Amino acid sequence: MTGIRMVAIVLCLALCGRCQAQARAVAQPMKHLLVLGEEKGYRHESVSHAMATIERLGRESGLWTTTIRTDTEVLTKKKLEYNARNLNDFDAVLFYTGGELEMNPEQKVALLSFVHDDGKGFIGVHSATITFTSWPEYGEMIGGYFDEHPWVTFDAPIIVEDPDFPGMQPWPKSFILKDEIYQMKDFSRDKVRVLMRLDTSKLDLNNPRVHRKDRDFAITWARMYGKGRVYYSTLGHVEQNWDDPRLQRMYVEAIKWAMGLVNADVTPRPLATQLGRAGNERPDIHSSTGGPHLNRGSK
Repeated sequence: MTGIRMVAIVLCLALCGRCQAQARAVAQPMKHLLVLGEEKGYRHESVSHAMATIERLGRESGLWTTTIRTDTEVLTKKKLEYNARNLNDFDAVLFYTGGELEMNPEQKVALLSFVHDDGKGFIGVHSATITFTSWPEYGEMIGGYFDEHPWVTFDAPIIVEDPDFPGMQPWPKSFILKDEIYQMKDFSRDKVRVLMRLDTSKLDLNNPRVHRKDRDFAITWARMYGKGRVYYSTLGHVEQNWDDPRLQRMYVEAIKWAMGLVNADVTPRPLATQLGRAGNERPDIHSSTGGPHLNRGSK
């Protein structure tokens, strides 16, 4: 009789655990992330590992499922053959892309509408800003375009501007990371919340490929685009960086924010420092409520 009771207790505990797991799954429905890794131009060796890492992080966190594509067929709101997924099936799109991807006018309208009108998310990784350089509306959405990488892959001196934004917490206030940092054009702090930038006091600003006269080299930013959320970071060129828990945490939180799972202040702010004559950074003399912004978004 004792043995029967023990079996009954074990079965009850197992059923309770299963019910609790199902209840949690119901309470937190899975989101759906589309990851696009197509490149028309320079091929980044880290794209495959990056996509696999993002898929794994979504599965392990239980927050999202990932569809990985290396073509643009899914970037439409039209019904596709064989009940294939389209943009209507996703909560956010992540681009680790490059060059002029093959998209017709309907697809381009659909992608912008997906973010701007539907309130969905867009995450751009590294070369996403060297994608669709002849499509100005895309550049407006993502916040800027690639304009050289003056120092190529180097030990980049990075400053975290907004330590409160989700995903910034694992990084120190200032740190060194070996990666390829893009210089941006068609970029303005009036439109984005800069989360990371290069420390200009530790850069060779005499490099002939340095174009920005304001010496403002943003690395990571977030913004609202209509109803939707857009996040971009130049970090991720180096394949090994995708094994760095800090980078993984940064992109997990970026995806969560883009999907609306967490909130954050993305109000644009002026550059927090002003450059002295010697190129060293010193505290900003402008007030938070007035004064000119150092960056006006041109070379």
